[in-house]
Amino acid sequence: MNIIIAALIATTLYLLCTLGFLLRLRQYPELKSLSKHILLAPGFLALAAHSFILYSTMINPVGINFGFYSSLSLISASITLLILVSSIRHPIEIIGIMIMPVAALMIIMDTLQSSSHIIATGASDGLLFHIMASIIAYSILGLAAAYAIVLSVQNSFLHRHQPGGFIRLLPPLRTMESLLFETITIGFICLSIALASGLIFLENIFAQHLVHKTALSIFAWIVFGILLFGHWFIGWRGRTAIRWTLGGFFSLMLAYFGSKFVLEVLLT
Repeated sequence: MNIIIAALIATTLYLLCTLGFLLRLRQYPELKSLSKHILLAPGFLALAAHSFILYSTMINPVGINFGFYSSLSLISASITLLILVSSIRHPIEIIGIMIMPVAALMIIMDTLQSSSHIIATGASDGLLFHIMASIIAYSILGLAAAYAIVLSVQNSFLHRHQPGGFIRLLPPLRTMESLLFETITIGFICLSIALASGLIFLENIFAQHLVHKTALSIFAWIVFGILLFGHWFIGWRGRTAIRWTLGGFFSLMLAYFGSKFVLEVLLT
């Protein structure tokens, strides 16, 4: 299949799934009788096409391309997968409405733009493990950031005594907070593994071109660690949890994509 055709298919299906979620939240009678699994189907099909695009743009004879645009696309696909799987059990379609158009945009950028950061064939298993652990950690903590944004909207509506509208279709506030902290806990563990594997397997982790990435990643790890400590032992929740979650995720994204953008886009 041609990459352009696959991109058109994936983008269309992502937007179709987004529209289905949106209409369901708007409580259109035609969709109320439809199973959620039917509405999720275009999203999973879009992910299949998205995976084909990622394979085509990242895998080549000389190695694996973890360039800026391909990495953005990969992270967006990973977060979308987590959201679709989570949506089977929880009514969090609003997060899919936020993320799937972003995934569609990342596909377009990855298809039309190019950047290169090749991990050569024959790279050590330790390096590949570090990269995959980092991607998993970024994706899970990205999902936590999406939860935090929705939680912020819920808090805002409830503090204004406006519990109606789409807020009624979201899980209760306590359930959303539980989802948030469960996700942060898993993401924190994965980030710890990613940092530890980097220290073990990367000889130049504090080299000049990596020092900002390393420092910001460690800072994000400290932020999420303090947040979990504050939640478990002090009872932090609500707006405090939202601010710390978004702050930690911003630091993490700045660490990875900020440095990649400068090195692979601005300086090339």
